[in-house]
Amino acid sequence: MDIDDEPRKKTGPLSDVEKEDLSTISADELAERVQRLESEIDRTKAEIQAKTASRAAADAFFKS
Repeated sequence: MDIDDEPRKKTGPLSDVEKEDLSTISADELAERVQRLESEIDRTKAEIQAKTASRAAADAFFKS
């Protein structure tokens, strides 16, 4: 099996966030956390769109 075929282990800051105990956090802090995570989701989606557009432009250029 090629090393690229092996499943990647989830590590990094997002993995740490997923493992946090939310029971010790107040409702107000949880609401703020949700807002911050939603902002990060929006930022990530924008980057995906930019990369997709860049890829489409490169594909169009090299296919012409």
